[in-house]
Amino acid sequence: MKPFFPISKISKITSNMLIQPFFIDQKIKDKKPIKGLGKNYSWSSKKINQALEKDLKKGVKNFLLFIVPNQKQVLPEDFSFHYDVIRNIKKQFGKDIVLLIDTCLCSITPDGHCGVSQHKKIDLQKTHYSLGVAANTYLEAGADIIAPSDMMKNTTKYLKKTFQVNGFNSASIMSYSTKFKSNLYGPFREAAKSSPLGFDRSSYQLPVNDRDKAIKSSIDNAAQGADYLMVKPGMTSIDLINEIKSNTLLPTGVYQVSGEYASLNYLHKEKLGDYTKLLHESLLVFKRAKADFIITYGARDIVSYL
Repeated sequence: MKPFFPISKISKITSNMLIQPFFIDQKIKDKKPIKGLGKNYSWSSKKINQALEKDLKKGVKNFLLFIVPNQKQVLPEDFSFHYDVIRNIKKQFGKDIVLLIDTCLCSITPDGHCGVSQHKKIDLQKTHYSLGVAANTYLEAGADIIAPSDMMKNTTKYLKKTFQVNGFNSASIMSYSTKFKSNLYGPFREAAKSSPLGFDRSSYQLPVNDRDKAIKSSIDNAAQGADYLMVKPGMTSIDLINEIKSNTLLPTGVYQVSGEYASLNYLHKEKLGDYTKLLHESLLVFKRAKADFIITYGARDIVSYL
């Protein structure tokens, strides 16, 4: 199967390497602004297709969905809202778009953690079970790429085995393979309703000071069968991209996270810089660092500028 995001041999940014995130919230009837994220909104399931169509006409075709259901679940098993959203999108757009689905539990667990927890500890077996149910549901609905962001041990390996059992042998995984415990996720957590309660995420997200552990995390995910690797936050991880690619020979991208993107909007709002130029410069740095794809909340704004 031809990769959606191959290792890039060109030095410029192209529209094919850009991925635009979207939030879909079951509680919203139309759309709701996300503080700090400019023209990004949380959308209702009824309005999301219209929003996607506008971006598609601008030249964006790759979309990463964060789906936020009404009901919290201690052991997440019901992903029917996610299924309906994905199914309706693919029914309208088919192969015209590449649909990546963030696969995590933070928007559905009562405590906002990325796994099933008990007594302030993650239950890995139950977490893998719920992630497997979620990922298979997304594939059944028509998702093109599963993007596990939980950072739990051996998730990629577990999902690959689950896909084989359920007949999704060729399903692609974009692993959040090097994801740091960062202070730059604020606007995202507000939109995804995923701020952790009770304890922090240091037991499963990476410490920002440990370079060797960060690289090893991506190498491990590659060995487990990931098709694409990602570093996050983008700007604080640019020193890792090329080494990860050299060790794994896999396409490796970056996520310009919500706090990074919000800083660009703030500079523009305070008349301390031009938004488009700031955004373009930041993306050029990712490309210079050898990123093969870039997830940015400004994909729709920069695509006509390239």
